[in-house]
Amino acid sequence: MIATIYPSALAGTIPAIASKSQAHRMLICAALADRPTQIACPTLSADIEATADCLRALGAAIAYESGVFSVTPIAAVPAHPALDCGESGSTLRFLLPVVCALGAGASIKMHGRLPERPLSPLWEELKAHGAVLTRPAPDTIAVDGALTPGDYTIAANISSQFISGLLFALPLLDGKSSLALAGKLESAAYVTMTVRALEKFSVACPFAEGVFAIPAGRYRSPGRAEVEGDWSNAAFWVAADHICGHSLTVTGLDPDSPQGDRAVAALAERIAAGNAVIDCQDVPDLVPVLSVLAAVTPGVTRFENAGRLRIKESDRLATTAGLIRSLGGDAQELPEGLVVTGKPRLAGGEVDSANDHRIAMSAAIAALASDGPVILHGAQAVNKSYPAFWSDYAALGGRVTLEEGL
Repeated sequence: MIATIYPSALAGTIPAIASKSQAHRMLICAALADRPTQIACPTLSADIEATADCLRALGAAIAYESGVFSVTPIAAVPAHPALDCGESGSTLRFLLPVVCALGAGASIKMHGRLPERPLSPLWEELKAHGAVLTRPAPDTIAVDGALTPGDYTIAANISSQFISGLLFALPLLDGKSSLALAGKLESAAYVTMTVRALEKFSVACPFAEGVFAIPAGRYRSPGRAEVEGDWSNAAFWVAADHICGHSLTVTGLDPDSPQGDRAVAALAERIAAGNAVIDCQDVPDLVPVLSVLAAVTPGVTRFENAGRLRIKESDRLATTAGLIRSLGGDAQELPEGLVVTGKPRLAGGEVDSANDHRIAMSAAIAALASDGPVILHGAQAVNKSYPAFWSDYAALGGRVTLEEGL
């Protein structure tokens, strides 16, 4: 799909969409619980649906109606379940350990760049504790065997999703386990989100001196849960608010949320003040849209500790810099970051989303500060996290036309 996005200004009030990070976690806990759960989740995305579909393949009954998931938990895992994770890294990394803990002889399918994204050292730790994992094809994982309880160790500085996946899985085992984190924890807020989701389902994993103590136990449903508003996708409206003269309001966000990306408001203020240095260790997903804001803000903004962006849906350091330069801005890649020098306006131009939802939405925000239209190839990439983005953009006053195309 090709989007032609014309210079315009956004104004008005927009409700935040549901946090896909929290939705993944609530759905998994509900599918592993002792009784049904109702989960209020007012919006969907391709990633959320991938997790729901995979849990259905494992035997959960999941229906969605009027903004609410009705989840009947897994009673028995079907023989040889086939899971399709789509392009969702969270779905894969959360559910691979769960599949191993359930002893499900399953196949897991991956799409897009997902087969290229690393699974080590999670892969080796699962195999060391009884799982049999193979790659019969580049886009397929075959799972056999079953995890055993015991002492697990995982590097803390590679992916918080590995930690979360093990935290979901280990309570399912027939015995106590521990999970030691080696090294400095990155994206700690996402681990906190997992711990809070587990606690809501009565699974306590106390943490002390770098080690989680994980009891053998049963997930217990609270009966009803609610997915809060998503700070990660609200970030696009926060950046637009700065560009458009503070004319936007985003509702449904919790300022005390465990989501790390709630930092976007404070980071945008720092960039607007000029010559900011942004440590991206805990907020890597904010880099594309904050880089667009930096590109039209006086001064030089330096984004550091963002090397993990090279293994996202695209190499986001390269695609973010390419987006800004294609529109007449100044962005330079570093091995693990970006340096963006602001200009009063961008020129407009032609860009490709690289099938990355955050690049596509960042291009739309860049158009608000461009003198000419932005022609975006691959505009359908927004479906991964925010399918209603283009209609919401237009409802706020954005001028965009969509047409089918390669």
